[in-house]
Amino acid sequence: MFSNIMYDFNWDAVYEYKQKFINGFLMTIIISIFALILSIIFGLFFAYAQSSKFIFLRFFSRFYIEVIRGTPLLVQILIFFYVFADNLGLENRYVVGVFILAIFSAAYVCEIIRAAIQSIEIEQFETSISLGMNNYQIYRYIIFPQAFKRMLPALTGQFASIIKDSSLLSVISISEFTMNAQEVNSYTYSTFESYIPLAIGYLLLTYPISFYTKRLEKNIK
Repeated sequence: MFSNIMYDFNWDAVYEYKQKFINGFLMTIIISIFALILSIIFGLFFAYAQSSKFIFLRFFSRFYIEVIRGTPLLVQILIFFYVFADNLGLENRYVVGVFILAIFSAAYVCEIIRAAIQSIEIEQFETSISLGMNNYQIYRYIIFPQAFKRMLPALTGQFASIIKDSSLLSVISISEFTMNAQEVNSYTYSTFESYIPLAIGYLLLTYPISFYTKRLEKNIK
């Protein structure tokens, strides 16, 4: 079947732009790491907000999660960048891109954290209370250490998703891996030669994470 495909690969033209691929690859890593850190912070806040005594805070948290998880990331990027960031005077598209990616990912991180905490048996809460522990001590010493082990594989998998989702930031001209590959393609008209390294690069970033996630799941069980 593939023997009938006629295509002359022109790797020399693409190789001239190897530094552009490297820069995009490194930028994707940087964006993903900062987005992951922020998403964990935001996720912890919204996970707490969902069980807050304040009705408004609980409502706002649920509203945020449903809106973010129910709408495409591409649409969110365009709205946040061209509407909110523009009106707020935020001109650094890299900072805005990291923030958008973190806001999107935090909705999923929040649910991961909430599910992990709720998976802890209610008897452990009751026993901790009977021992005279306050809420901080219960979560610090009893609940969170166990919940963290249960949420870690899912959080690791979410990091892989952040890396792949960062490719959509190319729509606001952030020079990450996908954007740079598109530019190389426009310079050289070598589509396969531009996008094959892109696919390999994302695989190099996400496969170790996926592999490590499976190892974590086995260890936790």
